[in-house]
Amino acid sequence: MRTHRVAVIGRTGRGNYGHNLDLAWKDYPGVELVAVADENPEGLKKAAARLGLRAAYASWSEMLRQERPDIVVIAPRWVDCHLEMAVAAAESRASIFMEKPMARTLAECDRIIDACDRAHVKISLAHNMRVCPILDHLERRLAEGLIGEMQEIRGRGKEDRRAGGEDLMVLGTHVFDLMRRFGGDPLWAVGRVTTGGRELARADIRADGPEGLGAIAGDAIAGMYAFPGGVTGYFGSNRSQETAGSRFGIDLYGSRGIVSVRAAHVPAVWVNASVNWTEGPWKRLEIPAGTPPASEPEANRLLAADLLEAIEKDREPVSGGRNARWTIEMAHALYASHRTGRRVSFPLTVREHPLLA
Repeated sequence: MRTHRVAVIGRTGRGNYGHNLDLAWKDYPGVELVAVADENPEGLKKAAARLGLRAAYASWSEMLRQERPDIVVIAPRWVDCHLEMAVAAAESRASIFMEKPMARTLAECDRIIDACDRAHVKISLAHNMRVCPILDHLERRLAEGLIGEMQEIRGRGKEDRRAGGEDLMVLGTHVFDLMRRFGGDPLWAVGRVTTGGRELARADIRADGPEGLGAIAGDAIAGMYAFPGGVTGYFGSNRSQETAGSRFGIDLYGSRGIVSVRAAHVPAVWVNASVNWTEGPWKRLEIPAGTPPASEPEANRLLAADLLEAIEKDREPVSGGRNARWTIEMAHALYASHRTGRRVSFPLTVREHPLLA
């Protein structure tokens, strides 16, 4: 495999470097880390020292022009910069490794994917559980009949101080990615959004949400999804001081038991082999001997390895842009359904933000 030149874009104080996405590429085989850009002078100085780089730019666009990297790491967690940075990176003929969520709207996701397609470059999003060894193992066990026939999928957001609209867009993307991984592409959705226990009103909408998310609304969100084969999925995020983080993940209900996946960089997977979903003992699903464990740094490096292989073999990355766009589509479907009072089918016809329609 040829050596790939990698440049990093960070934004200290406005999204920073995500979940250490920059460090995934440091000392990586077959990679030359060439430069970093950060508009914050102190943040730039620290990032250059952390990555062992001499080439440090206050302007990411100048870095792209001067360095011409093969891969650009778009690390800021804030979403308002993703479209501009990703399109510019693609137009410079660089593949992209980007923090989630992908963008503020489906229209922005469409533009990013189109720019990558036209430039024949790859894009991978930091949905780390797409390349997680324990979930790869779970997928094989489910195919072998671990819990029988899949009947239902239930997902919960992180439900911390961000519960509701912010949780839907930030942590909900991980949940929706997991739901699709085990349920396939949803067919339609129904959503309900409330604030303070009452139905969402126009005055409750924040047109410019925190962390550059765009429009958000609600402190409680509930949704139902129709998956192929008669499987039904549910998503919820409710503001409560009692549950913050403890329910984050998905539960898979089958004809012969339940699988519980608590989301994390290293997810915990538990199995209850009971037909009535209550009486069987819960047992931890262990990774087979010889399978590498996954820490947060390793989870990011597994994504990096997949992106490099996708470039070499000219295939879609496992956590590619089209999978990431689905997470935004599933989130926005709940707003679209609540606004119209009807179920909405996929793909959504309205590509701008449904709360601003």
